[in-house]
Amino acid sequence: MKPDAADRTDAAARLVTSVAPRRPVREELEAAGLEVLGPCIRLAQRRDLLMESALLQDFTADEVDALGSVMLHVRARPGQLLIREDDKSDWMMLLLSGTVDVGKRPVGATSQAPVQSEAARLAVLRAGAVLGEMSMLDGEPRFASCWALGDVEAAVLTREGVARLIAEQPGVGAKLLVKITQLLAQRLRNTSHQLMRHLKGER
Repeated sequence: MKPDAADRTDAAARLVTSVAPRRPVREELEAAGLEVLGPCIRLAQRRDLLMESALLQDFTADEVDALGSVMLHVRARPGQLLIREDDKSDWMMLLLSGTVDVGKRPVGATSQAPVQSEAARLAVLRAGAVLGEMSMLDGEPRFASCWALGDVEAAVLTREGVARLIAEQPGVGAKLLVKITQLLAQRLRNTSHQLMRHLKGER
């Protein structure tokens, strides 16, 4: 007998959460010093964000609010670490306001503690950008660290939140996974172009 749509949806939700569970995300965020403000309700009211964010493009206002309902609203102070290189976490962030510096420890660095002044800058991200989506999907250690350059607000999405969307609103969950996949593909494409320019410059 062929599985019905509900069975397929449940199977997809289980697949999303198949990575070994981490400690509760709220506990993890608060331990890092971030202020957790609760669910990210009425996300669609942030009109500028809807226009700027590649993740939210193509979502309706109701779909954006559905996404926000499974996200946590957090706040960071200037200079505060949002994501630590090499940490294992199963969540990503959507920047709601402010600017974030992305950096990586120098090769061969002996200290495991990420220091912003010593890190090689990889990018500066502004409202609408996403960060940490690779680790959210595969549960592997963070590739780089992220610091708040000023006051920052962000929405945190966990693997469990994605699974809830898939189970409760499959259309929104599917659209979200497609958007994240597109963002990852674009980053891979950009990285490949940068590598090619670097290799040509060495010749």
